[in-house]
Amino acid sequence: MNALNQYTDLFEANRAVIEANSTEPLNALRPQALEALCLAGRLPDRGDEGFEKTSVNDMFAPDFGVNINRLPLPADVAASFRCGVPNLSTLLGIVVNDRFVPSSTLQSNLPEGVTVCSLAHAALTMPDVVRRYYGQAARISDAGTALNTLLAQDGVLVHVAKGVRPGRAVQIVEILNSTFPLLVARRVLVVAEEGAKIAVLKCDHTQYGSEKCLTSEVVEIYAGRDAEVEWYDIEESDASTARYCQVYARQEAGSSLTICGTTLTNGVTRNEFDIDIAGEHTHTKLSGMAIGSGTQHVDNSSNLRHAACHGRSDQLFKYVLDEGATAAFEGSIEVCHGARFVEAYQSNRNILASRDARMHTKPQLLIYNDDVKCSHGATTGQLDAKALFYMQARGISLAEARRMLMQAFMVDVVDTIELEPLRDRLRHLVEQRFAGVKAGCRDCGSACEPSVQQ
Repeated sequence: MNALNQYTDLFEANRAVIEANSTEPLNALRPQALEALCLAGRLPDRGDEGFEKTSVNDMFAPDFGVNINRLPLPADVAASFRCGVPNLSTLLGIVVNDRFVPSSTLQSNLPEGVTVCSLAHAALTMPDVVRRYYGQAARISDAGTALNTLLAQDGVLVHVAKGVRPGRAVQIVEILNSTFPLLVARRVLVVAEEGAKIAVLKCDHTQYGSEKCLTSEVVEIYAGRDAEVEWYDIEESDASTARYCQVYARQEAGSSLTICGTTLTNGVTRNEFDIDIAGEHTHTKLSGMAIGSGTQHVDNSSNLRHAACHGRSDQLFKYVLDEGATAAFEGSIEVCHGARFVEAYQSNRNILASRDARMHTKPQLLIYNDDVKCSHGATTGQLDAKALFYMQARGISLAEARRMLMQAFMVDVVDTIELEPLRDRLRHLVEQRFAGVKAGCRDCGSACEPSVQQ
């Protein structure tokens, strides 16, 4: 079955409604997206290059509804999210399905030069910024990105003006809330102008798990000259949820970019990271971790291109898989012609904690010039039997020993997070996840926004 046809047909039949409920910069790219989909003919399927273990076509194949009329679907934020990161005062915004809802204190707490709002609002108040950056980093020739561009009706903008370096992080809480099968198309645009600094934490939650739902999300990140950007993504969705998230980033000279993605609970997840290092003297840290059990499937794919000299990049992805969980990692580093004196490192390490767990890994290097330092590697193994025996001999139960070893295995990924309160909180979430407690923020005891209406 070609899953793409149902969505292109839906768009053609409802184009006027979709465009009326959106805004000009988003509408301007829809013809290009539709053309790209017609050329592609289908979504990526299992066995395609880069998709050996994950079928995007199968993810989109169910007969999902699309809320093209933007009907209000209220969500109880306190029921699905509670304050996430104690001791970290964030600028909080909430996305219910695909609609951005600012917290009651967001606008009053925004520092001068920092904008956090919906793309629809930004198109009215700062249209030049939206036109300049929206859809420019994302590869619309990619079928998944083109479909998202075709259907997305709004999104979130985080913009930091030149030289502005706020002391508070931005937090975006995404809540998937539907009692019927639903496809949600989300967009996030993060722009740090020259010399700016921003940290963004995105949390992904499912409120109901009774129906199969799918989120298609495209994130675009711009790090201007000498800018510093941190992007952290924590997924705590449901077994009935599928997620296809594509992160595109572009770095200019002297910039620093940190990206860390964490999958704690999910159904089927495909994350793609496409980073274009266009300027010299940059630093890039890309990391991720996934904890899988039951029938969870997690796929992370990275494509990092060094197009300029004197750049350094570090990639680290780790997985712990138990029971019947499956996962994949495919990563590539490309050092382009003329990009001399580049240092690029990639590592994927995995633990299979059961006989039924399965891992596919494929790291790659593409180097087109000399004067570089590059390495890549992957390891997949089981928990250390000697360490387990040693711990049991000292009175630690087998279950607790397994839990301690798996938690310790994830420490160096957690340590890539530069926000100390988030780093501490994530250690706790990982510990809770291995202990069999559903990860999330329900145990911090803090007050939240009680509910929001789209």
